[in-house]
Order: sequence, then C-alpha cells, then structure tokens
Amino acid sequence: MKTNLSVFKVFQHGDEFFEMLGNSEFARKNVIRQVLFILLFTLLYGLVMGSYNGFLQSMVAGLKIPCLIFLSLLICFPALFVIQYMIGSTMTLWQMANIILSGFVVFSTIALSFAPIVVFFMITSENYAFLKLLHVAIFAFSGVFTIRTIIRGLSYSCEKKNIYPKLGMSIFKIWIFIFAFVSSQLAWNLRPFVGSRDLPFELFRVRESNFYVAVIQSAADLFDPGTDAAPASHVTSPN
Repeated sequence: MKTNLSVFKVFQHGDEFFEMLGNSEFARKNVIRQVLFILLFTLLYGLVMGSYNGFLQSMVAGLKIPCLIFLSLLICFPALFVIQYMIGSTMTLWQMANIILSGFVVFSTIALSFAPIVVFFMITSENYAFLKLLHVAIFAFSGVFTIRTIIRGLSYSCEKKNIYPKLGMSIFKIWIFIFAFVSSQLAWNLRPFVGSRDLPFELFRVRESNFYVAVIQSAADLFDPGTDAAPASHVTSPN
C-alpha cells in the first residue's frame, strides 16, 4: 500500500519523490501506477461530466477524458524527449515519463476533487453554457498545478541531480504551449463531453469552427439567457 501511495508523494514530498526516480526499477513500476491512477481519476471525472445529459453520455465522457489526456501525451511526449536528449539531458525515458506523468496525477486529482462542485451546479442550474465554462475553468486551474509540478521535477533534475540542462527549462515552457494547442484541438474533435439536452445523443460532432471560438461563444451565451436553449449555440460547443 505504501508503494502505491508513493505516487502521491509529489504533492508534499516532491524532492523525495524525484530522488526515488533514480532507482530504475522504481521508475518503471511507478509509470504504470501513475497511468492507472490518472486513468481512474479522469474516468471518474468524465462520468460526472457527462452525467448532465444522461447515462449514455456519462459513459462516453468517462472514456473520452482519459483518451484526451493520454492521446495528447502520446502525440507530444516523443518530441519533448528527443529534443531534451539532443541538448544534453541524461534523464532516462522512465525518469522523464515519471516527471511528466506526476504532473498529470496532480491534474487528475485536483480535477476530480472539483466533482462535488460540478454535481452541485448540475443540480441547481440548467445553464449549459455555464457548465461548459466551469469544466474549462477546472481544467485550466488544474493545469496550472500540473505545470508547476513538472517544472519542479525538471528543476530538481537540473540543480540537484545535474542530469537535465538549464536550456531544457525554456524548451519545456514552449512545449507546454504546443501541448495546450494539441489537447484543445483534440478535445474539439472528441466533443461532445457534457452534451446538450436539446440535441440528440451524438458520439462525435461534425467538425466546424474551433475550440477557442466555442469558448468565446459560450461566454457570450452565459450572459444571454435567451440563447441558452438554442441548438445553434450548442453545435459549436467544445463539450
């Protein structure tokens, strides 16, 4: 049990956690543990997210959220690892994967902790635009702590272990923006997540517009109750 909980050392004992990654056996096993925790927590959050529009949408959203996280990582992680290696990083694949995944353990844990608040607003509000923006805000808030955790791990590897170049910190910050664009575009293609009650169930929506336009449109709908039930506003929603 203590070994499994080592995944959460990153919350309050980050230096101890990052030091443990020097053990190759621990690093390999911990990747699997982190993947399982992220999968479980994002699955649960997705179930809550989609429950606004019924059981079927809840099941689909429960699968889509983990897919969104892991597909985004699979698309973006290889470029990060190769570039870091080329500029002098001596971190192993397992060490780098652990540091990146530790950030998403934080992300999924924080996001799931907001589930009771999401349920409260689903019960007390019928404003679809507000719920969409609430989920975007939760993801953004959780993402801040994700970046903070990963930067802490990379800084530890650079300053105390001397296995990560300082230039890599700047490259990582660029990578974060790339990851954000990839994940938002992927989320747009995987929508709907919440699902509008005014539209029939759809596994995927027709490709149109983009994520950023949809967020702006949802913000506009939030202050215009008359458009809340209009199907046209939901067709271009990211959720």
